[in-house]
Amino acid sequence: MIRDRVIVVTGGTSGIGEGCSRHFAEQGAKVVIASNQTDAGAALAGELCDAGHAATFVEVDVSSEDSVKALVARAVELHGRIDALVSNAGVWRQGKVTDFTVEDWNLVMGVNVMGNLWLAKHVVPVMETQGQGVIVITTSVAAFVGFPEHALYCASKAALEALIRCLATDHAGKVRVVGVCPGTIDTPMLAASAAGWTQPLEELYADVARRIPVRRLGTPLDVAKAVAFLLSDDAGYIDATSLLLDGGTMALPPW
Repeated sequence: MIRDRVIVVTGGTSGIGEGCSRHFAEQGAKVVIASNQTDAGAALAGELCDAGHAATFVEVDVSSEDSVKALVARAVELHGRIDALVSNAGVWRQGKVTDFTVEDWNLVMGVNVMGNLWLAKHVVPVMETQGQGVIVITTSVAAFVGFPEHALYCASKAALEALIRCLATDHAGKVRVVGVCPGTIDTPMLAASAAGWTQPLEELYADVARRIPVRRLGTPLDVAKAVAFLLSDDAGYIDATSLLLDGGTMALPPW
């Protein structure tokens, strides 16, 4: 159960993050929706509040320490505590290692990796003072698969797998840290990664779905439900690891 828990969700206005924000609020949590999409954030928080749920939007740039520090302070100001952080904000850029630029590096690593470090730096002390807390970090099967022209993205997600283990051991006894590792999830980021294919998106998705053992793409709600479990006391013995949510894709042979 996550009812009445204060949960900060970064990247909380789109894709998996939006699915988490909605599901947690509907389950009775007090959700702090954090994102750099101000219009979408205000609209989502307003919609959830109008439906009788507890949700607040706070603008954040996770690649900026000052912005992250302000987000954490605002969440504590609003609710007096932070029970859980769902560190989900992420970006993607296409390209081989021979193609990337310093700007690409700064964006992808700044959001996907540095963003998680800034968040942990400022959220962990709050949780340690409380005596407990849970952090869930969104990684990806890209941490384990060499997707074509995904060099920076794959590297950034692999870094998060190591970070999860380090955070869990460094702050053992106070903060539980786990990852959720999605496969092919129907999100705007997935659609962006499919741009340039000659096949229409619907046909491409249908072809991919036929290859996944569960025979469909994942949804943001699939991930949100799994994350809600990981945040709950029922998952209290799950720590320093990631839950794979890929519909069975990683079990497939290479032919």
